[in-house]
Amino acid sequence: MAIHTFEKAQILKTMLETEGIEVFLQNVNQLLPVVSAGVRVRIKESDLPKALGLIEDSNWHRHEVKEELNTLDNYVEGKPLGAVPYVLVPVDFSDFTPNVVAVAFHFAARRNLEVILLHACYNQIVTSPLMFFGEVQAVPSKAELNTHRELEHAIKKMEQLEKEIQEHIEKGELPKVTFQSMVRGGVAEDIILAIARQAPPMAIVMGTRGKSRRNDDLIGSVAAEVIDRAKVPVFIVPEETQVTDLAKIENVGVATSFDQRDFVLFDRMMHLMEPNTPNYRLFNISRSAKEWSDLELRAMTEYHRVHYPNSKIEFSKLDEGDFSEALNTFITEKKIGLVVVNTYRRNLFARFFNPGMARRMLFHAGTPLLVMHSSSWR
Repeated sequence: MAIHTFEKAQILKTMLETEGIEVFLQNVNQLLPVVSAGVRVRIKESDLPKALGLIEDSNWHRHEVKEELNTLDNYVEGKPLGAVPYVLVPVDFSDFTPNVVAVAFHFAARRNLEVILLHACYNQIVTSPLMFFGEVQAVPSKAELNTHRELEHAIKKMEQLEKEIQEHIEKGELPKVTFQSMVRGGVAEDIILAIARQAPPMAIVMGTRGKSRRNDDLIGSVAAEVIDRAKVPVFIVPEETQVTDLAKIENVGVATSFDQRDFVLFDRMMHLMEPNTPNYRLFNISRSAKEWSDLELRAMTEYHRVHYPNSKIEFSKLDEGDFSEALNTFITEKKIGLVVVNTYRRNLFARFFNPGMARRMLFHAGTPLLVMHSSSWR
């Protein structure tokens, strides 16, 4: 029912067993369980509804971050994480990592922020609970050796990335920004979210795969998990995009549903985009004609004219019919270079059976996406 670090899996196991639900942990390193990553929490299928209800009611996964991170993770280069305002940039050393880094550095430079590069090194250590004692001694030690090698390999890749970034800065190809790096072992989305909760960054800037891999990523994408659960703005940079500096984007599409929370988040978005001055084109994610009456359009126009007199803000209605096609048509015709969408906190069942607008839009055209978050539940 879940995949977690060993510590989080143990917490979940204890909570469920207290309520009479039998739990089995798989992929645990029996010699050094504290370093296990990707521990599977298994239960009987018949217990799933009860277990999901207990998890949703308990909010166990939102407890103090000290249950998720070792205290040593609180420091980067001997300095407390978040001691200065920063941008968190998860990297996987893929071919489009330089684009993600460029977007983050330009964003940080205009706001005098630090950049923290983060790589989460996933190591799945598999140890069967039915092994004889001699086998348990041999297999985990080999797995541990592989784990150590993978971590060393990741550290070397991070050092190479730092070297390349420094070279680009010296050549003037990247702005001069203070940056540090972190390499952590564990499940990528868990590490990213835990760090963001422990020391909230100004924003998270991360990449996502291209359209050709979209179907494979729809359920398990790290970016999708982060935009669903993070509480800070998240910039998503698709693999196909050529954008390296958000300041060069002339037209920004902003999704709205006439919810009052949209006005609050729109204001936060405007401050986040400063000092950029693009043209903002608001478009509807609600397909109800009633909600997009001329009266409400005039009211919204007047509201934005008064509150943002120096910004060019217009409104568009998406075409009727398939939302995906209408969105792609809107992006193409209006030459949208960045899409902004608000996401609201929804419970576990809603996230599973009805993916949010931000998550669905993540897998559309290769246009950068900014996800603004509300602390409200929907």
